[in-house]
Amino acid sequence: MGQAMRKVMYGELEYLESEIQAACKREFVAGEVYAMAGGTARHNRISLNVATRLDAATRGTPCEVFMADMKVRVEAHRAFYYPDVLLACDPGDDQPLYRSRPCLLVEVLSPSTAGIDEREKWHHYRDIPTLRHYLLIDSESRQVRLRTRAGADWLEQTLAEGERMMLSCGPVRLELGLEEIYDRSGL
Repeated sequence: MGQAMRKVMYGELEYLESEIQAACKREFVAGEVYAMAGGTARHNRISLNVATRLDAATRGTPCEVFMADMKVRVEAHRAFYYPDVLLACDPGDDQPLYRSRPCLLVEVLSPSTAGIDEREKWHHYRDIPTLRHYLLIDSESRQVRLRTRAGADWLEQTLAEGERMMLSCGPVRLELGLEEIYDRSGL
């Protein structure tokens, strides 16, 4: 009979310190650490398309765009995640390893991560008081959904061919369509 594996639990500071030296990126949820899978060229292209357009829209504002390597801290759930793209507009939110008050989070969905992004992360992300938009982009087909906070509720918009969506965070205003999001991605 095999022996039971002992689960290692981490504190937030211990996780953050260990993450600096880690061989791969790992997310943290309530004391448990999970290794992340690598992305595809298409996944990276889609993320870069959105981040590039957001970065141009932030010029002259206090807002910052991060891609892939900046964690978001979800204090209410003792969690740290790596969104594909993060937009933060609060100058006081300046930790070197993470942001706690994002306005926009973007996840590019792959078959292996879609369930986590659409359920677990969504359940946690919506408890970030400053979060205004959650953008979900499919990496296998041209499907984009935008969840936008409307008071205590969240509205969901599915982007169709030829349509545009408006992202508004602090002084940043950006219109996006499927063409910009999927540019040079092969979709």
